[in-house]
Amino acid sequence: MTVSILFGIDRLLAEPELRRPLAGRRVALLAHPASVTAELTHSLDALAALPDIKLSAAFGPQHGLRGDKQDNMVESPDFLDPQLGIPVFSLYGEVRRPSDAMMETFDVLLVDLQDLGCRIYTFITTLRYVLEAAAKHGKTVWVLDRPNPAGRPVEGLSLRAGWESFVGAGPMPMRHGLTMGELGLWFIDLLNLDVDYKVIEMQGWQPEAAPGYGWPLGERTWINPSPNAPNLWMARAYAGTVMLEGATLSEGRGTTRPLELFGAPDIDARAVLAEMRAFAPHWLAGCTLREIWFEPTFHKHAGKLCNGIQIHVEDARYEHAAFRPWRLQALAFKAIRRLYPDYPLWRDFAYEYEHDRLAIDLINGSPLLREWVDDPASAADDLEHLALADETAWHEVRRPFLRY
Repeated sequence: MTVSILFGIDRLLAEPELRRPLAGRRVALLAHPASVTAELTHSLDALAALPDIKLSAAFGPQHGLRGDKQDNMVESPDFLDPQLGIPVFSLYGEVRRPSDAMMETFDVLLVDLQDLGCRIYTFITTLRYVLEAAAKHGKTVWVLDRPNPAGRPVEGLSLRAGWESFVGAGPMPMRHGLTMGELGLWFIDLLNLDVDYKVIEMQGWQPEAAPGYGWPLGERTWINPSPNAPNLWMARAYAGTVMLEGATLSEGRGTTRPLELFGAPDIDARAVLAEMRAFAPHWLAGCTLREIWFEPTFHKHAGKLCNGIQIHVEDARYEHAAFRPWRLQALAFKAIRRLYPDYPLWRDFAYEYEHDRLAIDLINGSPLLREWVDDPASAADDLEHLALADETAWHEVRRPFLRY
């Protein structure tokens, strides 16, 4: 197999000189199911097979090292790896931040996590937490870099001060356009951390290249980094459709295309689509929208026939630079609010261990999006001006940390 792109793990395995600083040190790995090599060997197994690497522990983020947990707030326990005999610690169980005892089990932590390029995806927050712990304990962190499948575009409101949470690790827009390695550099700068940090950079990543625009489509297999991240199309739409987790509308969990669609039993999707096109047609560029009917087998509206809309970004009509999923989903909320002023749109429930703030506000890092949707007098330009200011500022902020 000829490959033109090497992920961080592939380079670490192929280049013994890269591994030389690890000699004689206890090495831990933070990984999930998508942490695989070009041959689809899990990174933990690939590293364990190297005679010059001494694995002493492993860590799993939300959904677990093996990725078996379906939903938010479904925790994973610690366990002993039956093959390797090393402890596997959960960073989504008893703790979110690694404990002092966990930090004592290694000298160097290798982070090999496939991200989706969206602020709310909790692997980013876990990266922040392990960097803070490493700074405190004098440990080394290496990120084995992977592609941002959503590519370089930036979109959405930035998280406001005081709105940090497990789904909001810092003041970045919803769609940040960085790799995990680059995010680590930004966190270290943002938090003024004194930590021994290294990025094992990818070789040959081309974030603007068609047809993948961030993901090496046709060259690397897509492995779900979490149970409801089944393909590249979901990753493209996710910076918008993730907001549905804070709404009463189904985001397609319990169907085979989660987070590529939305709907409910009591909306007229054709009317919603017409209202979206009337209110802000310029926010619908770069994709194809299609009215659909679906019946979730679990989660919201389980067993009920829903009318909804699917966002198609998988064919030649997809325009990477023009597609703006966050605006598209905001517009869908706005259209529903205009058509059904009293619709119970916002879901009031405990979300990622927060009980006193609405999920939609936690997801957006402020109440600004919800307030715009709910204000009968607000126009598309009102949200556009807010978002554009944040997006423009972020382009400047992130520039020093770009490595590709």
